[in-house]
Amino acid sequence: MSPTVVNPAGLHDPVPFGYSHTAAVPAGAQLVLVSGQYGSGPDGAVVSTEFAAQVAQAFDNLGVALAAHGLDLGHIVQLRTYVVDLDFDKLGVIGQAVQAGCGDTPPTQTVIGVAGLATPEIRFEVEAMAVRP
Repeated sequence: MSPTVVNPAGLHDPVPFGYSHTAAVPAGAQLVLVSGQYGSGPDGAVVSTEFAAQVAQAFDNLGVALAAHGLDLGHIVQLRTYVVDLDFDKLGVIGQAVQAGCGDTPPTQTVIGVAGLATPEIRFEVEAMAVRP
């Protein structure tokens, strides 16, 4: 049994922005938690100073982490994204990455603007909760 995503009629349609309002996880499903992934290569170094490149690499890294559990981005039910110097253009980049990776029914998501992350060159980080049916 898969999670149930619901976007209630009384709330705005969040799907064009790359998230959903609610997700229910069925009893007996296994949760897989993925710590914050950022735009790093296998050596841990940030691959680019460009925000969009960091987002793309962070989602690639998230996919690698999920694959270690036999899952992919489509199994995600919740994202938390952390953005240095948050602005509307960055929200669009994040929304596109979520829709590209998660499909037409995006997971729930909270975007958090922060002053900084682990090192000065990191501009974006994403953590996830996924469900193994």
